[in-house]
Amino acid sequence: MRLVLAPHIAEAAAFDGWTEAALNEAAEIVGIDPAAARFAFQGEGGQSAAMAMITAWAGSIDRAMAEALPAEHLGAMKVRERISALVTFRLDQIAGREEALRAALIEMAKPWNVPVATKLAWRSADAMWRLAGDTATDYNHYTKRAILGSIYAATLAVMAEDKSEDREETRAFLARRIDGIMRFEKAKARFTRPSDETFSVTRLLGRLRYPAR
Repeated sequence: MRLVLAPHIAEAAAFDGWTEAALNEAAEIVGIDPAAARFAFQGEGGQSAAMAMITAWAGSIDRAMAEALPAEHLGAMKVRERISALVTFRLDQIAGREEALRAALIEMAKPWNVPVATKLAWRSADAMWRLAGDTATDYNHYTKRAILGSIYAATLAVMAEDKSEDREETRAFLARRIDGIMRFEKAKARFTRPSDETFSVTRLLGRLRYPAR
């Protein structure tokens, strides 16, 4: 129910913010009892209803991305092209809902919402790297996601204020940051080459994350 409602809530949030009014409007559009919709978005573990809606919106974009750009579709691309395609798809899903994005960024920036916002960025980055074919099992698994998550978050902030034609400023910002990722990965590969013969806690955790087939 959350994933079905989330895109419609985002549409309404452009005018009403991430509020009960936006939720009620989305429920009416979808044909779901508003009381059931409000119950579905009750905050859990101290999370606000607004953050529950924003989390669901991110989840709906994750799902749409996985359906539109499965791993086999991206296989013929270079890594840089895969990441660019995945982030661009997400931005296209948000396009036209910049007011909702601005309201979401303001909500996520509240001190008590920062932990949830950080998890959202990590989850989105993880989804993108997995679709891009990443199977890193050592510390690279974590550094790649941390870096991409921060870049994605920064790109959203630029997009929220981008008034250029066809979001040219956002696209240029993203291209520069992805170039930075690729340069960093190449440099890291040259200077950090952990031996497969030595025991590594991060490699062990990675293997638990990606069991051998």
